[in-house]
Amino acid sequence: MDAATSSLNFFSPPISFSTTIQLSLAVPCKQLRRFHYPICLASSAPVGTKEFEIEVENRKIELLRAVNDTQRGLTATPHQRSSIEETLVSVECLDAGKPIDLDLLDGTWRLQYTSAPDVLILFQSATTLPFLEVDQVFQKFECGDSSGQGVVRNVVKWSIPRLLEEHEGATLLVSAKFSVVSARNIYLEFEEIALQNINISEELQAILAPAILPRSFLSLQILQFIKSFKVQVPVRSSNRRSVGGLYYLSYLDSNMLLGRAVGGGGVFVFTRTQAFN
Repeated sequence: MDAATSSLNFFSPPISFSTTIQLSLAVPCKQLRRFHYPICLASSAPVGTKEFEIEVENRKIELLRAVNDTQRGLTATPHQRSSIEETLVSVECLDAGKPIDLDLLDGTWRLQYTSAPDVLILFQSATTLPFLEVDQVFQKFECGDSSGQGVVRNVVKWSIPRLLEEHEGATLLVSAKFSVVSARNIYLEFEEIALQNINISEELQAILAPAILPRSFLSLQILQFIKSFKVQVPVRSSNRRSVGGLYYLSYLDSNMLLGRAVGGGGVFVFTRTQAFN
């Protein structure tokens, strides 16, 4: 995802990710001091050992701690961004050089942090426009077979107070094909933007179709039309060519995905979440 398209656009260790978080929050240790890891610090523990796996978890926890109070990057100060970058690189170094594992990539990932300007402007709009609420942002990878190709969907959940349901009011969906072009790079070719899954609020339903039986056929048809309403717009550049860009997957394991939009488009921190329709 480059700056023009990203807004159209996270081994099973002996100690689980969630358990490690709980332990680290309860018992601070020297390993978990904020921004303890210098840029590209390699692990001193041999790969595959319990010590290495614990160090991986500790660095991931430190990264999530660093981004936790930034509202997914919106309120991050320059100092915070610099510190987050340092911590992010310390995680990336533990996975450097490994090819993309499509089996691990497949699934749904929730955005925890980004520095991409064209994504942050979406969050900024929600703070300045009283009629817009932006909830969760996801990336859904459908990797299919082992051909090195698949589909990625950028999903933005949003709402309009009093008109749409809170958190699940509507969905903005940006779909792209992807292909693996090197050990860590995938090329995204954006296909379409869709607005779908519109769920109107109970207040609006009461206006359109009062809860008085029998409801008229017309009012029921209106509700059904809104619920099934979907707008799809193909993504093309001004010369009618497909829009695309390189996306560097800098770290990937069973519960964390780190990515960088090639060309200075920003960094992305995702954690795995449950799949949804």
